[in-house]
Amino acid sequence: MTDTPPEDVDREEPAQPVGSFPESASEMANETEVEEEPVMAQTSVEEDDLAVLQGQLAERTLDLQRVQAEYLNYKRRVERDRELVKQTATYAALSPITEVLDTIDRARDSAARDGGELDGGFKAVAEQLERVVAGVGLVKFGQVGDPFDPTVHEALSHIGEDPDVQVTTCKVIAKAGYRIGDRVVRAAQVLVVDPASGATEPAPASEQSEDPEDTANDE
Repeated sequence: MTDTPPEDVDREEPAQPVGSFPESASEMANETEVEEEPVMAQTSVEEDDLAVLQGQLAERTLDLQRVQAEYLNYKRRVERDRELVKQTATYAALSPITEVLDTIDRARDSAARDGGELDGGFKAVAEQLERVVAGVGLVKFGQVGDPFDPTVHEALSHIGEDPDVQVTTCKVIAKAGYRIGDRVVRAAQVLVVDPASGATEPAPASEQSEDPEDTANDE
């Protein structure tokens, strides 16, 4: 009768060769290599997303700067239009008053020719009116000796030449001019003189007569 070894006896595992790795270690290494590829792909996707976000940020920054510039231009236009409306209203209100100011100027000139000046109640009213219109921006201009400027002067007449002037000059102020800011309410009405004509410039050295001594030497 043959002896049969009991089934529950543990069979010996074959010995692993020296220097070899278990199959489980090899499988773990393969899994590590497979996992590295998704990590690299994810990093590339994140860099692409960052570049897109940076581009969008640059576009939004430019949009914001453009909107800010448009707002500043709009604000300046509104302020300029508001100032223009204010000057126009002041111009409409004060334009007729310039005739009253002309009357005051004529009275003052007449008193000065008589060796005096305005006095009494008329003087007080005239000075108060001039202070009021100056306070709201009405500026008087036009003085004897001012160079003639067609943008602010109206030449009523040329009254001859004056050797003391170099350019056409206001000689007599018939009516003073008035402006509000840069806007001329009324040009100054003036009589002008011109520079003396016929003045000859010194002849060039080449055209001057030769020295008599040089002429004698040439002979």
